[in-house]
Amino acid sequence: MSLRKITVREHMSATPVLLMPDADILHAIQQLVESHQSAAAVVDEHGNLIGVLSEKDCMKVALHAGYYEEAAGRVADYMQTQVQSVDADMTIMELAAAFLEKPYRFYPVLDDARVIGQITRHDVLKALQKVW
Repeated sequence: MSLRKITVREHMSATPVLLMPDADILHAIQQLVESHQSAAAVVDEHGNLIGVLSEKDCMKVALHAGYYEEAAGRVADYMQTQVQSVDADMTIMELAAAFLEKPYRFYPVLDDARVIGQITRHDVLKALQKVW
């Protein structure tokens, strides 16, 4: 199969870690660690993407809570709201180019503004390897 026809939908994780903005940040960190994910999509009650919580964001939580010995807070306090996402029907080649241009390790995958999955650099490399 040609790389120009392989889509994100075919290689994304269809079971992403999804967080609510009012979730406890320490519980969210636990979910990321247990799932071995580098980031998670933050969604509203309808499943629409409103942010992303990354490992880097979680490091801020750990340092702040450890240094000041204070309660950590909610996901909304630490998530990034300027989020890049990809469409499920984007090709793997287009996505590979996007990963090269941007510092992201993860993209939420959307279908009609709803999060339906996630895809990482690792997923793209696995897809490319199948065609070699």
